[in-house]
Amino acid sequence: MWAADPGRWAAAGAAWRGLTGLVDRRAAELDGAARALRGGWAGAAAGAAGGRIGALRSELAALAPAVIETDQVLAELAGRLQRAKARLTEAVVLADVGGVRLDRRGRASADPARAQPGGPAPVARVAAAVAAALELADAADREAAGRLDELTRAAGAGWVAPPPPWRPPPGAGPATVRSWWAGLTPAQRRWLVAREPELVGRLDGVPVAARDQANRLLVDRRRAVLLAERRRLLDRLPRGPVELAGLARVEGALTGLDALAARLNGGGQPRAYLLGLDTGGEGRTVVALGDPDRADRVLTYVPGMTAGLADATGELGRAARVQARCAALDPTASTAAVLWLDYDAPDFLHEAVLPHQARDAGPALHRFQEGLRATHEGQPARQTVLGHSYGSLVVGTAARDHGLAADALVFVGSPGVGVDRADGLRLPSGEVWASTAPDDAIRLAPAPDELPRRVLRGLSPLAAVLTGRDDHALWFGHDPADPGFGGRTFPSGRYGHTGYWDPANPALDGMARVVLGR
Repeated sequence: MWAADPGRWAAAGAAWRGLTGLVDRRAAELDGAARALRGGWAGAAAGAAGGRIGALRSELAALAPAVIETDQVLAELAGRLQRAKARLTEAVVLADVGGVRLDRRGRASADPARAQPGGPAPVARVAAAVAAALELADAADREAAGRLDELTRAAGAGWVAPPPPWRPPPGAGPATVRSWWAGLTPAQRRWLVAREPELVGRLDGVPVAARDQANRLLVDRRRAVLLAERRRLLDRLPRGPVELAGLARVEGALTGLDALAARLNGGGQPRAYLLGLDTGGEGRTVVALGDPDRADRVLTYVPGMTAGLADATGELGRAARVQARCAALDPTASTAAVLWLDYDAPDFLHEAVLPHQARDAGPALHRFQEGLRATHEGQPARQTVLGHSYGSLVVGTAARDHGLAADALVFVGSPGVGVDRADGLRLPSGEVWASTAPDDAIRLAPAPDELPRRVLRGLSPLAAVLTGRDDHALWFGHDPADPGFGGRTFPSGRYGHTGYWDPANPALDGMARVVLGR
């Protein structure tokens, strides 16, 4: 265990995932062969040959989800081994400090020659810590072996099998979706991933692993749509302001999609799971770092104004920084971080002063959080939802109007969250946190009806008496970082509106500690 290298398992998974490129090339070759045959060959033999090519093409399509699943299994094994090694390291440190000898089999015994002042730590305590680390590694190994055995059997028996015709209707709740999915065989699930990825990829209540497989199969299709739109706009002459704006949007989406694909395929740790992708408009995506279905703690991060596919990897980097700080504070526990960019974020200030887009986003965020609860394996994870800037209004509005499956809500750089008191967010735990940097310009964004009163108060002391006073009223309600809101706060340094994730900012540590429940 001490010599185990989790990185090699992760690299092996990435190599398996890389086979999807080979599958795509072979499928394209078969498509080309079929077209050539149809153009110059007819009759019974031609029909038989075409049928055989079609069957081979179907086999390749069925292989792709299994290849991605293999990567998922090995990446999860790598992550769990890493946490087991962290626990073993803690046990070794405990033994070293307490004067306990550990042999190569992990057996603990007293070592009087290394005893420290104050008496040695009990041998039993060290032995229990070592046993817990080894048990975690053993459980991870057994689970990974079982999942790979199932894939091996499927390779011989047939990767896919058609499922029953029923599908969850539009608007079906995550619990209904989860029940439907649980009633399918592994072969039927792979059939759906391969044949109906658009359905599987967007359904809250389908496990994260299957959604990731389905959405990864859609990346190239989404890119092809953007390329076709770009060609159409380039061919249109003369190009007016509308065409130029559309071209800029498509170019930005392509750049963002390529950057996202690089992260998905780059083999970086923790592994990325693609839970949603839409290239329409400014583009939307949902990406998890680590598997939320297996994590002890899950962070959902909702970005604010101007967020879109063009800068999705930058926003994902913010979620990654919180996750990395969680791992530094507690390397023995697993934390998954999700970028939830599944709403139309405002692009301009005149849009950001209105709550409409936040209200429209509420049902989707509600369903997503319910889906995380429905598909999680084992003990429920601690779920935290973090909103930045306009994203904090999205989170607050969803909690107020629909409820959120969350143990904690966190708001940073908030213009208000749609309520004047924390209890208006209807969070059973009541765990609401906020932070606003001293130099964050959002502090200068009073509610529209409050701005004239502030001007009058600045002109006359009498006006202050006549107009009343609420220096903490922002665009969308009382400042959640003010003690009068009724939540809790953590500090931020002077890093402006976008610097909450700066490594030197205490706000980063604050966000991580909330996610960990500390």
